[in-house]
Amino acid sequence: MTLPLHNRTIALAEGRQIEELAQMLEKEGATALRYPLLSILDPPDDGPVVAWLQELSADRFAWVVLLTGEGVRRFVACAERHGMREPVVAALGRCKTITRGPKPVRALKEIGLAPTLVAGTPTTEGVIAALRDQALRGLTVGVQLYREDNPPLTDFLAQAGATVKTVLPYVYAPASDAGRVVELMQRLATGTVDALVFTSSPQVDRLFEVAQERHEEEVLRRGLESTQVAAVGPIVADNLRQRGVRVAICPEQGFVMKNLVSYIKRALASGAA
Repeated sequence: MTLPLHNRTIALAEGRQIEELAQMLEKEGATALRYPLLSILDPPDDGPVVAWLQELSADRFAWVVLLTGEGVRRFVACAERHGMREPVVAALGRCKTITRGPKPVRALKEIGLAPTLVAGTPTTEGVIAALRDQALRGLTVGVQLYREDNPPLTDFLAQAGATVKTVLPYVYAPASDAGRVVELMQRLATGTVDALVFTSSPQVDRLFEVAQERHEEEVLRRGLESTQVAAVGPIVADNLRQRGVRVAICPEQGFVMKNLVSYIKRALASGAA
């Protein structure tokens, strides 16, 4: 029996879970090209995260906004390193929490908790919509970020009368040198790659940054035009579309790798674009 992705070549931008994703695709017959664009690291200094966790443990946050599962796991790991895990988990269970999507829900479940609210759509806009009906004036809201800032969210909270305390429990670092990223672009431009898979928005940023630095924008444009681009969910897809990239494959719900692989299989097996 011929596997659904037999003779299909798929390039992966994922870093942390690249082997897991590659194995899922290879099981379906694909050739997986590993081009990790970013890796996720703890911050160089635990100090700001510890300070935020101390405020959480002291019940100073009425609400905590959890944007990523990675962020939840990282700050819980930081709490454990500093002997604070038990009070942090207990305090997180006492305050109200809202998650942006299924990944932070799963991370909470791992520590025996469930969110108060789950955003209807797993985006910043979805979180804002879910919080619009909440009385936030005079309250302090802790926000777990996944990049340096999130002005739409923090501005909304401030305008609603809340005091915002943010934490960034991890940072991104280049996982491939620029030469290897250029190699990926050139490979895409040959038209021999059937799909390029993005699983986070910073991966998209890294690809375009290297293209600009190395003056390879035209090579990247040609490559993306001749390759079906897959995004794990709407945040990644929006980033790509804002850069003029046509997103051919994106799950409508269930923004996890297993579901993404199902969509890739369906699209490439049928020849859909």
